[in-house]
Amino acid sequence: MAAGISEASDRPAVLLIEDEFETAKEVSLALERQGYAVRIADSVHQVADAIRIHAPAVMVIDRLLHGTDVLPMLETWRNEGNRVPVIVVSALSSVDDRIRGLKAGGDDYLIKPFSIDELVARVEVLRRRAADARVSVLRVGPLTMDLIERSVRRGERELDLLPREFELLEYFMRHPSQVVTRAMLLTDVWNFKTLPQTNVVDVHIGKLRRKVDGKGETPLIETVRATGFMLHGDR
Repeated sequence: MAAGISEASDRPAVLLIEDEFETAKEVSLALERQGYAVRIADSVHQVADAIRIHAPAVMVIDRLLHGTDVLPMLETWRNEGNRVPVIVVSALSSVDDRIRGLKAGGDDYLIKPFSIDELVARVEVLRRRAADARVSVLRVGPLTMDLIERSVRRGERELDLLPREFELLEYFMRHPSQVVTRAMLLTDVWNFKTLPQTNVVDVHIGKLRRKVDGKGETPLIETVRATGFMLHGDR
């Protein structure tokens, strides 16, 4: 397939693995309009070199390439340590098919036919998520969090946080000066699939606040009435 990207491109790269020429062309043009550099491969044999040369930020893979299911190959990549975010696209649309795609190592599963705009949006979400994951130090106002050492400081003062308190503060620091609802925290920090009637969030926020906002210090964590909480990034 003829499409490719320049070796000197400083745009985020997307590796598109697709054997339908018209689909590949349409997706490629849409991604390029959003500022991505796109490399297209139409067989699994081209993938290893393309990953090595172009270091893609995201891969989009058609599950069936020339009639062959690529999920075993994806599973092998993951076992070998490849962590590039992957969107699997496929006409196989049953719940079992989607589960298999995600369990094999896909970060997302999009059913054909799909909206090109939706695919582009999903690529952007995965790219941002991967970029956020590579950050090792978060800084918001006087707070500094080292994600590798699992340590937090407010100015020169070190905070002694329990694991759940650390996770909560990390979530706030990734969403500075934004209202974070209890539902968001229950879903994203506690990983609840359904929302229980519980005050667990408020209890943990209370404990976290007492450690973050010391005596005589400007309060950073605010309760937003009837909505949730906010970590101020400008204080």
